[in-house]
Amino acid sequence: MKNREVLEQLQQVLIARKDAKADESYVASLYEKGLDHILKKVGEESSEVIIAAKGLSSIELTKEVADLWFHCMVLLVNKGLDINDVLAELDRRFGLSGLEEKANRGN
Repeated sequence: MKNREVLEQLQQVLIARKDAKADESYVASLYEKGLDHILKKVGEESSEVIIAAKGLSSIELTKEVADLWFHCMVLLVNKGLDINDVLAELDRRFGLSGLEEKANRGN
């Protein structure tokens, strides 16, 4: 399976889980607990990525980044967005220097 197909299929599963029972699906339990809980999970996973990056294992870092991406995708679905919104933004930024892109945001 191609990488984009994996993301698209995962997104479809995450959307479907919005209608699942929380006691039958981890993702459904995240949705049921609400935005603050999802944000907490994104924060936890971000911290775990940082810790893994400081270690020596590229395998652990890869696993932690996968967890972070997963929970970010849950957040996107929860907010009514999808991966295409993020991909479009990355596409818009492609070819801009990081400094130019940041200046365009007003940061």
